[in-house]
Amino acid sequence: MLLKDKVAIITGGASGMGLATAELFAKEGAKVVIADLNLAGANDVAETIKSAGGIATAVEVNVSLQTDIDQLFKTTLATFKRVDILINNAGIMDDMAGIANISDKIWRRVFAVNVDSVMMASRVAMQSFLPQKNGVIVNIASVGGLRGGAAGAAYTAAKHAVIGLTKNTAYMYAPSGIRCNAIAPGGIATNISKSMSSVDQDGLMRTQEGSNIMPTPGQPHDIAQAALYLSSTQSKYVNGITLTVDGGWSTY
Repeated sequence: MLLKDKVAIITGGASGMGLATAELFAKEGAKVVIADLNLAGANDVAETIKSAGGIATAVEVNVSLQTDIDQLFKTTLATFKRVDILINNAGIMDDMAGIANISDKIWRRVFAVNVDSVMMASRVAMQSFLPQKNGVIVNIASVGGLRGGAAGAAYTAAKHAVIGLTKNTAYMYAPSGIRCNAIAPGGIATNISKSMSSVDQDGLMRTQEGSNIMPTPGQPHDIAQAALYLSSTQSKYVNGITLTVDGGWSTY
């Protein structure tokens, strides 16, 4: 029970890596808040956890809106009285376009969901973490935040920003007992491609040149296990790192 009695908020918790993380955290003793725009899906995950003897609740959240983020934390505190762990997992893909073809709409949407949400949720979490002198943030970045050719311009820039924000947060708040780390997944079998409303064919062809060296896709549980490590006392001396979980893809 690595997370016994801890309260964990997981954004994007209704599917994929967020779902796997919610279920694993609950098995490890955490009280889990599943935050997702898909409330029906979040409720399903919460019910599955509760039927297995765990503790969970679902909250409908548009992570790109500060008002929704504020309400998420208010609901969590009203329900469980504290917050110990924040998993900033919610994210979307871009349309694979390079800088010449990127639209303002795609750029702003990708940054709102993938970067602004991380900043806003982490900022509100600090209102709980600083007084209790303890707290953990895990940001789900991407190998696209370490390299240049895995996605389009918007997603690549956004995930680089998440990694930079992770490092700054870790440094700034280490004296207050707060840790912040990131995970950089490689190819993971999730439904994130459904967030793509269109695909830039030139960008797709260029980014796919490295696909032949990609290992067999990993599973959401692989990322959940990494999140568990970074959220528990097993990693109490780990701060400000980006843990790459990509089956060795980035070793090329």
